[in-house]
Amino acid sequence: MTEEQTPIIVWFREDLRICDNEALWEAANSETPVLCVYVHDQESPGVRPLGGAALWWLHGALRDLDEKLLGLGNGLAIFRGMAIELIPRIAQEFGASAVFWNRRYGAAERRIDAEIKATLRGQGKTAKSFSGNLVNEPWTLETTEGGPFRVFSAYWRAARTIGTPPHPLPPPRRLGPHRGSRGSAVGRVELDELGLEVSQPDWASGLRQSWSRGETGAQATLERFLEYGFHTYATERDRPDRSVTSQLSPYLRFGNISARAVWHAALMSSASRTEQGVERNLEKFLSELGWREFSYHLLYHFPDLAHRSYRPAFEEMPWRHDAADLNAWRKGRTGYPLVDAGMRELWHTGWMHNRVRMVVASFLTKHLLIDWRKGEEWFWDTLVDADQASNSASWQWVAGSGADAAPYFRIFNPVLQGEKFDPDGTYVKRWLPELAGLPASLINRPWEASTSQMAAAGMVLGETYPRPIVDHGYGRLRALEAVKKLA
Repeated sequence: MTEEQTPIIVWFREDLRICDNEALWEAANSETPVLCVYVHDQESPGVRPLGGAALWWLHGALRDLDEKLLGLGNGLAIFRGMAIELIPRIAQEFGASAVFWNRRYGAAERRIDAEIKATLRGQGKTAKSFSGNLVNEPWTLETTEGGPFRVFSAYWRAARTIGTPPHPLPPPRRLGPHRGSRGSAVGRVELDELGLEVSQPDWASGLRQSWSRGETGAQATLERFLEYGFHTYATERDRPDRSVTSQLSPYLRFGNISARAVWHAALMSSASRTEQGVERNLEKFLSELGWREFSYHLLYHFPDLAHRSYRPAFEEMPWRHDAADLNAWRKGRTGYPLVDAGMRELWHTGWMHNRVRMVVASFLTKHLLIDWRKGEEWFWDTLVDADQASNSASWQWVAGSGADAAPYFRIFNPVLQGEKFDPDGTYVKRWLPELAGLPASLINRPWEASTSQMAAAGMVLGETYPRPIVDHGYGRLRALEAVKKLA
């Protein structure tokens, strides 16, 4: 092949990796030069712009991808603008014979992809999409009545009957370069010109300390989890004070690693183990991948998931509009230590332990009776793993408005949750150092400390740490009364 041959464009989106990338693999095996393209599109109608933490992650993921592509003899050409205009233009300018990409599942994204496909075919070019982000495409599973699943357990049973997904693809050995890899074009920019990396003020210093972005970081994170966390996953995954969860969610969100690569790595790890509980750990971990798949199943079939309550009755919920309470929740100043620790972990690292996510979401929607969309919006901006499927489905699950939702009367008690899942206060003390001097028996209920205990801990309730902004019993009853009005 030569650089002057007609190229195939591989359009990267939420699949920023070279391993197990079907679109890239197909192009690499075509014996044709490849032009690898990323379009930074924050403008297309209906496509939700990325939040601040996700944009920060994107910078590192794109840099890592470019390095890996260069190692294959190619490189990443980055463009800024509306993909619906740029992709056909790039294809024309560089004389591409085809454009390959891995699918997305939001309604606006699917509409854009369909229009681009039609435009390219009208130009006489091949446009081909692949399955690169899920184990099972959202339309491949349906109920016996022929409709979408609305309950996770039923969905997961159906998914498990399909069997083990195909083995992940290896990375290409080499990519034939094309002159467009180094050339200029309308809309082409350098990565730094996108302004994704934070400078002043540097609010991402905690994120930078916490993560290694991109495919390289994904592989290291997976290996670390399988070695140190997987063997106790089923019994300890709800403990935020222990490093048991995989922390793979941001890597999956940006496609720095594929779901089926994670699946097969877990299978191989479990097969090599002899300790008790191996199968339980494996099944529990795979079911968490299953929840992600179920969330995309819901998004595909119910595209307003991020904006409208899945259960229509909840659109009439008498939500409170209290800016002070919402701000206290955002800043981790509610007076409930587990809630506040979670919100401060989120701000510092761009991530939060899943058990704590449920507790803070329940607190906002039930104790404070604030619309779940306000919480979802905050998570969208502050989570490095925020995606429109899992974020929306999970918030609606906790709020009681979603598919297979927790009953609205299931209201997490943040004190009891802390005492059960962080019994020594290790997690709370890490993120709330102002409470570190309290004994473990009081760490989740500091308002019960005596004057002498507070003095010994160097704590002044209402000054160094806030009093609860709402009484648990009162907040619970208020939430239950509100939901009764929906009947």
